[in-house]
Amino acid sequence: MPDPFRLRYELRGENQGPALLFLHGFTGSGRDWVETVEGLPDCRCILVDLPGHGLSAGCPAGLYPMPQAALALLALLDGLGVGQCVPVGYSMGGRLALYLALTRPERCRALVVESASPGLAFAPEREGRREWDESKASELERQGLNAFLEDWYRQPLFHSIRRDETRFAALMDRRRHNDPAGLARSLRLMGTGSQPSLWPQLPEIRFPWLAVAGELDSRYRKTMQDMVSLSEKGKLATIPDAGHNTHFENPEAFSRTLREFLASCH
Repeated sequence: MPDPFRLRYELRGENQGPALLFLHGFTGSGRDWVETVEGLPDCRCILVDLPGHGLSAGCPAGLYPMPQAALALLALLDGLGVGQCVPVGYSMGGRLALYLALTRPERCRALVVESASPGLAFAPEREGRREWDESKASELERQGLNAFLEDWYRQPLFHSIRRDETRFAALMDRRRHNDPAGLARSLRLMGTGSQPSLWPQLPEIRFPWLAVAGELDSRYRKTMQDMVSLSEKGKLATIPDAGHNTHFENPEAFSRTLREFLASCH
């Protein structure tokens, strides 16, 4: 029987290589990174299903908030005998990766944040976002998963992800295997409105880190440029011909960028 208090994960790549901790975005799962890690055969890749997603849908509510989710990731690393890792996070997973790196820097040798932010700087913004997260969670519960996913991916942020109909259909098929109750809980407890602002802590990062944004995603390119400007150790990489989900839209360029960054960290 699966242990509901532990996150589910999959291992790929070389067991003795550098440990990369892959954290997916909202509605995703660890399987979203399979194409990426195929280009990283010399690395020890840990593909995690975050609370409420994939095979971690049965996690208790106490595991969903960002501080508790970070502790669950540390427990997973401990169980695998991993002292230091490189968190690689996209969107929601990117926010969690940044939180982990800032709160437990001794466990990170580098960091990769894709299309994510350090949260909202001001309390009124966070309150407004909490209300939006709640409205989306309620829509999910009311509409059901299929209708919610169709609406979610109609957002302008995801316009470019729909260009390849065959690949997009496969992505949506994976999304439909999620549990709607888990996703709604994730929105409420790990949404952008629920996390603390990490902006003031960005100058404290003392290891190399990479901010990745898509050429077609002007909103997050600006956000991530602002993040890098506050940190001496940060560097911005722009993935060509990609929007918000760069590792899906241009997997070869994303994997190449990741390999080059890892090589520069030696």
